[in-house]
Amino acid sequence: MKIIKFEEKYRDDMIYMVLSAKNALGRVPRLNEDLLDIKANYFDKGHPFWIAIDEFDRVIGCIGTKQDEEGNLFLSHLYVKYDFKRHGIGGELLKIAEDSAKERGYKEVHVHMGKEYLESHIFYPKHGYKEYMDLYLKKEI
Repeated sequence: MKIIKFEEKYRDDMIYMVLSAKNALGRVPRLNEDLLDIKANYFDKGHPFWIAIDEFDRVIGCIGTKQDEEGNLFLSHLYVKYDFKRHGIGGELLKIAEDSAKERGYKEVHVHMGKEYLESHIFYPKHGYKEYMDLYLKKEI
């Protein structure tokens, strides 16, 4: 497994992975429109997006960052393919996003969790995130 910056040739495979990950969580898969154009929605706005790929060059995870109107940096779309969960891939993707945020001068990283993502309520606190508002967590980096 390796983590690389998103490349357009992986777009469809990444979208399929995200939809499959949502389905495995028992959610009705819904396409997030911003994933259709990573360049416009992330890179052109100065925010990176990474994917994890396996030895067969298939997407098995992803994460991005976005800035809100107040200048807070939020994690976006941290997903790991169901068959690859609990292998440290989510933690590695998270570390790359946090390290990048720190290099870009951010002092903290935020995440908004949906109620339906029960795994997130365990994952983020395990990695040092603390709740500051209902369903919002942050970590000083």
